[in-house]
Amino acid sequence: MTIDSIQNVTAGNEFDGLDISDTAVALFDELGTVVGWTQAAERLVGYGAGDVVGRSAALVVPSFGTAVTTTAFVERCIAENGWPGATAVRHRDGHMVDVSMRITVLRGQDGTRRWLASLTDGGALSGDVLSGLARGPLLARTPIGVVIRDPQLRCTFANDVMVQHDGIPADRRLGRRLTEAARDAKTEAIEALMRQVLQGGATKVHEYRAWLPTAQGRHPFAAAYHCLQGADGETMGVCVISADVTENRRMRERLATISEGSARLGKTLDVMQASQGLADLAVPLLADYAAVDLEQSVQFGEGPAVHVGTTAERAPVLRRAGQASIHPGIPESPWMRGESVPMSSTSPFATVLRTGRPYLEQHLDRPWVEARPALARRFHENGMHSLMVVPVRVRRALLGVVMFVRTENPEPFQETDLLLAEALVNRAAQSLDNARQYAREHAAALVLQRSLLPRRLKGGTAVETASRYLPADMDHGVGGDWFDVIPLSGARVAFVVGDVVGHGLHAAATMGTLRTAVHTLADMDLPPDELLTQLDNTVQRLAEEDCDASDQAPGAVGATCLYAVYDPATRVCTMARAGHLPPAIVDPQGRVTFPDLPGGSPLGIGLGDPFEAVELELPEGSLLALYTDGLIETRGGDIEDGMHRLGTALAQPGRSLEELCTRATATISGQASYDDVTLLLVRTRALSPAQVAAWTLPGDQTAVRDARDLAARQLTAWGLNALEDSMKLIVSELVTNAVRHSTGPIRLCLKQHGVLTCEVSDADTCAPRPRRARTTDENGRGLFLVAQMSRRWGSRSVSGGKVVWAEQDIPAASGPRSSSRSPQPSGA
Repeated sequence: MTIDSIQNVTAGNEFDGLDISDTAVALFDELGTVVGWTQAAERLVGYGAGDVVGRSAALVVPSFGTAVTTTAFVERCIAENGWPGATAVRHRDGHMVDVSMRITVLRGQDGTRRWLASLTDGGALSGDVLSGLARGPLLARTPIGVVIRDPQLRCTFANDVMVQHDGIPADRRLGRRLTEAARDAKTEAIEALMRQVLQGGATKVHEYRAWLPTAQGRHPFAAAYHCLQGADGETMGVCVISADVTENRRMRERLATISEGSARLGKTLDVMQASQGLADLAVPLLADYAAVDLEQSVQFGEGPAVHVGTTAERAPVLRRAGQASIHPGIPESPWMRGESVPMSSTSPFATVLRTGRPYLEQHLDRPWVEARPALARRFHENGMHSLMVVPVRVRRALLGVVMFVRTENPEPFQETDLLLAEALVNRAAQSLDNARQYAREHAAALVLQRSLLPRRLKGGTAVETASRYLPADMDHGVGGDWFDVIPLSGARVAFVVGDVVGHGLHAAATMGTLRTAVHTLADMDLPPDELLTQLDNTVQRLAEEDCDASDQAPGAVGATCLYAVYDPATRVCTMARAGHLPPAIVDPQGRVTFPDLPGGSPLGIGLGDPFEAVELELPEGSLLALYTDGLIETRGGDIEDGMHRLGTALAQPGRSLEELCTRATATISGQASYDDVTLLLVRTRALSPAQVAAWTLPGDQTAVRDARDLAARQLTAWGLNALEDSMKLIVSELVTNAVRHSTGPIRLCLKQHGVLTCEVSDADTCAPRPRRARTTDENGRGLFLVAQMSRRWGSRSVSGGKVVWAEQDIPAASGPRSSSRSPQPSGA
């Protein structure tokens, strides 16, 4: 042995990163009896040497159980849990301590064996995972040299690794002091360190650095010296544990790369992208070829999670989510990304999914490979000679497996490689689980939003409609956009577009609530400005309900909205907006304008400013475009530019609405979408004079008779004689109510527009309310009869009074008949 340098180092300096100084050490014989103890072990479990030496190891290591020999215990651990691994030891006060434990076999001169148990407190490593891996578990996984020397410093036991550290063969080491086995001036200094440990009574730890000749060159090593104590606390020798500093440094560099790469993986919420990033990071850092196979529902966030121990009942279906190789084209893989990966029940993949534990096959000579000729051919053609399979798991949920393979690198995988692979996969598992949960929420929000959006737009005879809805990308999630077309009474139609602030399930659910509220308020025939006022109150109530505690201020649930009502009889469109973008209006000649509507405050802000409505008379064939900001806003782009692009795309009056929708949404293609894109196109129609008949009647009893006659003659002109009796009854009751409860002229209007509508206008502002008449009452049955004779009825407020209306279905056999003029009331 040649030692270039030696220096005294106390625990906590340069080599403390190996953690060999803080490791608890105990010595067992073949029967499982504790024959040596250290102060580090006493600090860990509370037992002194007098408490445990001479007693069974099961006192401290309950998992030792009923094992007859230490050899049997180690073999059982390897079969059940892999080795080394995590276990629990019993503290003197009764509680259990989680540790990382490794047992190393030592051989003596006469063939006897001892077992060195090295334990590192698992709780002390729980803070920084990667830092912890470079400490306690590193000692449990990397090769360590162990030598036991008696009080005279003669070697009594050693393990096989020690010869790799100092080049001294076992036959020259056993029974000799270090100065006898290796003649070198520095060996005397090392023995002086060991005497200090023996003479000090209490266990002391010293470390030295030596450059030693090895097959790979000259490496720095570190050694820790533990004083072994017997049953009565007497010094019975010294235990020397050495570790390769170069391997530790290489481990730390690879861990740093894993830490940096894992941070990048956490920046994406796409399962497939994260999986490919994991494979790219593994090659060539750990393997020559790596593949990530996930349970098929993970990338979509669908279905229940697969749990450890349940795969025997239902074998999960794996799909290739990521793969990488040092060879172009990835010749090792017979599957492409996204394809299903078949799995044999005897393969390591099935074993890993069943047990939830990693698998290491240093030399690929197992029957499971040869049992599948196609797979075996791939293995042989590409020189795949060493394999690791690591489960992707979060808590007890199994997301899939990651395969690591070596082809060009001739060295088989070691325990340290498996440790690093586990560190990488465990870090990536958190990112994959986040992406999986996001995919689940994104899919749920998308399904919710699409289920709440209208499946078919009903514009009736008033308008022609078309729409587009493009959800935001995966990085930003589903937003709260909504739109709708709502048929109203008298051939009128309402159209609305809105945008809830935020993304995800909450935004989609809020959108659904607002859409329902708009439908309810629209059925009440509220004017646009009044409807937005009521909707604003609804949003503020939602914000208050979202507060978790009464002492918190109401949370803002912001939303913007544009609501418009179009009347095809007058071609008047009444609009109001709450913080939303103005509509684009294209006249039949292709001229584009964005009307200057009062902006209004966004819903839920609580400013209390009244909303204002504006009336616009539109030529027949006008095009209205209602949209959300995702259509015109881009990163770094000006909103005015976006509105200009939209106007240019729509200024094609001869094109169909579907073509215009495609042209308008194509303006944002190729640009990053950070919000939903919603577009509603409406092309106006007008009722012809032949479809509308209107009369002004005096506010006296003659109005009822005249109204019945006028309605009858108009239905005859339209060819709707089948509805004459029922419509005369409806007209009679509505006009009678108007005469009884209002003053001034009464207006009667009939509209034929897919249904037959009767409207009676008067100056009274009170809405009619049906009531249940008693058998002795002479009045109160009029509205009941109207309800029985019509498909629906209602009333709405207008300037100077109200309108009461009722609709009847037109018989299928009836057809519209034009009439040059309406019948005139008597005396007109």
